[in-house]
Amino acid sequence: MRVLIVTAVAAERDAAVSGLGGAALVQLPGGAGGQGGYAVHRVHARPGGGPLVVDVLAAGVGPAAAAAGTATALTAASAGGEPYDVVVSAGIAGGFGQPLGGTVVATSIVAADLGAATPAGFASVADLGFGTVEHRPPEQLVRSAAEATGAAAGAVLTVSTVTGSAERAEELTARHPGAAAEAMEGFGVAEAAAAHGVPVLELRTVSNSCGPRDRAAWRIPEALTALGGGCAALLPVLRAWKA
Repeated sequence: MRVLIVTAVAAERDAAVSGLGGAALVQLPGGAGGQGGYAVHRVHARPGGGPLVVDVLAAGVGPAAAAAGTATALTAASAGGEPYDVVVSAGIAGGFGQPLGGTVVATSIVAADLGAATPAGFASVADLGFGTVEHRPPEQLVRSAAEATGAAAGAVLTVSTVTGSAERAEELTARHPGAAAEAMEGFGVAEAAAAHGVPVLELRTVSNSCGPRDRAAWRIPEALTALGGGCAALLPVLRAWKA
C-alpha cells in the first residue's frame, strides 16, 4: 500500500510527518536533465494490516503548484513500478462555521473561483461548458476517514484568493451551501490524481474562520498539531479501505 500526501508548505509537511513517525528524504526522478524538482519525506508504517509506505510532499501554494507536484510524484512512482494507491491533499484551512483546530474531510473538492464574472453573477467553468469544477472522493472512504479523525464532512472549496471579508464568505456559502472549509490546493491535487486514475481524499484542519481577516484570532499551531494527529488516524483507514 502506497500513499501520497500532498501539502502546500513545509510547516504542513512537517506536521503530517510528525504524526507518522520518522521519515527519510527521497528525491523524485525526472525534471530537466534528469534532475528531480521535488523531494518527498518517506515514512514506512505498519498500521495493523501490513506494510504501508507514505510519501509526504510539500508541492507549493495554490492549485497550479499542487497539480504540478502531484503529477510529478504520480508519474515518477508509476515509472518506477510502484504506483500510489491513493492521494491525500492535506493542510490547514479556513473554516465555514467549523471550530478552530477542528478537522474536515472533503465530501467534494470544488474549484470555487474558476470561471467568469458575468452580469448575472459568477459562472463556473462547468457552467461555461469548459470542464469540471468538482471531484468527489470515494464515499465510503470519506465516511471512514471522518469517523477515524473526528472530522466534519463537507465540501472543501479550492480558491486562488483566500476569503478576507464577510461579503466574500457569504458569496461562497450561497453558491456552495455545504461548504465546510476553503483552502488553495485540493482541486489541483484532485485534477492530477484523476488524470492518473488514482483516488483522492482531502483532509483539512481549521486554523481560522472564513470572513474578515483577524490574524490575532488565527490558531495555526493548534491546526498544525491537529493535522499531524489527523494524518496518523487516517493510515489504518486507508489500509483497510484498500484491503
